[in-house]
Amino acid sequence: MTIQDERLADLDTHLSPDEFKTVFRQHPAGVAVVTLRGPHGHVGFTATSVISVSAAPPLLAFSIAGTSSSWAALAEADTLAVSFLSQDQDDVSARFATSGIDRFAAGGWTELPSGEAVIDGAVTWLRGRILERTPVGESFLVSVRAIESQTRTDATPLVFHDRTYHRIGDQTAI
Repeated sequence: MTIQDERLADLDTHLSPDEFKTVFRQHPAGVAVVTLRGPHGHVGFTATSVISVSAAPPLLAFSIAGTSSSWAALAEADTLAVSFLSQDQDDVSARFATSGIDRFAAGGWTELPSGEAVIDGAVTWLRGRILERTPVGESFLVSVRAIESQTRTDATPLVFHDRTYHRIGDQTAI
């Protein structure tokens, strides 16, 4: 068997969805809310999959399920905003993760002049132009170029680990 044959055989071997979820539940992640202006108003959802891709140019990415109620609007949007939540915003994260509700009705957000919403009190936010939407499995990897941001220096981020929100601070530094 050649090396190429071994690699192809490995494509058929994989973790089950439950095994894969178990692995990533042990990987803490910052919590963000992604927002955009859709054809029928504001659209937003919670994301823990936001990653920095490159500083020059400033690129980030996140994934979204193709079955998400936000996907149709995101598939058509040119720009979006990402608000990285602060430690006291677990309720905001839960609201933007809940299906079937108006996630913006409770307020706590500000509309940028460009139309996207940013979450009030977030540690930081950025606005970006969507570059690509790449289908990957049952999801899409969305690549974004950052074009504007604002950061607070007096806030601590919210973290999600093993299906639970956590606060970090000086006492957790090593």
